[in-house]
Amino acid sequence: MKSTRREVEKRSEIGSAIEELSMMVIVKPGEKHESAHIPTKPFLSVCYLVLQVLDKIGPTMAVLRQDVYQNIKTLELMHESNTSVNSNLVEILKSEAKEGNARKGSSCSKALVWLTRTLDFTSSLLQTLAKDPEKRMEQVVEEAYEVTLKPWHGWISSAAFRVALRLVPESKTFVNILKTDEENYDNLKEKMQMLVSLFVPFLEDIHCILRLYNLDKIKST
Repeated sequence: MKSTRREVEKRSEIGSAIEELSMMVIVKPGEKHESAHIPTKPFLSVCYLVLQVLDKIGPTMAVLRQDVYQNIKTLELMHESNTSVNSNLVEILKSEAKEGNARKGSSCSKALVWLTRTLDFTSSLLQTLAKDPEKRMEQVVEEAYEVTLKPWHGWISSAAFRVALRLVPESKTFVNILKTDEENYDNLKEKMQMLVSLFVPFLEDIHCILRLYNLDKIKST
C-alpha cells in the first residue's frame, strides 16, 4: 500500500530506509552469477536516505558526504543511459568487467563498492548508538569508521577524518535530530535496531556479489 504524502513527510529517514529495504529483493548468485540482481533505483533510494543521515552528523561527514553524492550520481547517470539493462546493478558490473574498466577512474563498479562501504559504516554507527546511547558520539563515529572505511582509506583520507571527528555533535543532539516530533527515544531505538537487522543480510548479499567480481579489496589512492 502506497504511503500518503503526509505519512512520508512525518516519517524519519530511518523509517523510510526501513520501508525501502523491506521491499527490496537482492538475488544472490548461484554457481553462475549471471542471474544475480541488485535493483538500481531502490538501492540508490536507500543511499539518498543515508546521505540525509550523514548530513545530520554535521561538518564531520562533509568529505564522505561528497563522495557518496558523486557515487550516487555516477550510478544514476549510467542507469539513465539505458534504464532497461541498467535497472540491475549487476549488469553494470558485468559490462565494466568485460570492458576492463571496473577498476579505472570513476567507474560504476568503484562507485558501488564505496556506497556499500558507506552503508556498512552507517549500519555500524546506528547499531552502536542503539546499544549505548550514552556513548560519546565521537567514539561511536570513530569505532564505525575503524571497522568499515579505514581499512580501505589511504593515509590522507584517514588523517582528514580524524581532524573532522572534533566537530561531531553530542550523541543526545544527534538522536534528537534523527527523531520525528511524534517519536521518543524508545521508538527511535527500536527503528534503529530494525534497520540494522535489515542492513546486515542486505549488505552481506552485496558483498558476496562484489567478491565475485573481485571488487571487494579496492582501496582509495
